Amino acid sequence: MSYTLYRGINCIFTKIIKLTTMTATVTYEQNLRTTCVHLQSGSSFETDAPTDNKGKGERFSPTDLIATGLGACMITTMGIKAESMEIALDGAKVEVTKVMLSDPRRIGKIIAHVTMPALGLDNKTKEILERVGNSCPVVKSLHPDLELDIAYNWL
Repeated sequence: MSYTLYRGINCIFTKIIKLTTMTATVTYEQNLRTTCVHLQSGSSFETDAPTDNKGKGERFSPTDLIATGLGACMITTMGIKAESMEIALDGAKVEVTKVMLSDPRRIGKIIAHVTMPALGLDNKTKEILERVGNSCPVVKSLHPDLELDIAYNWL
């Protein structure tokens, strides 16, 4: 493992940051489209600018990926915890909606509605899984000004 020491502005604070390998490459193609390649797997996808910002809207936009990444992270971390509890979350689904703001243009709100399959879980287990989803790495990485509206529906 390699570590580097990072000194903040005016050396007010220091932080240890673990160095890792590059995750992806993003190549600008043309007409507001990019190609993104995941380096470990070689899988790829394209993005487009959204139609309300001069794009074609034929692919996920970069801000769509943030909202979608939130849903994927929530359900994945819940799945990790569920597996450790010998619970299968097959069929669980997160529907995400992104609300854009202007001046400056940014995501103002992400709505994430999580629908869990009928598993017959007790309330304590449901609370544990919801707490895991609500504290996934993407949730912890988003700016505190970004409003999150997260709801769970247990069938």
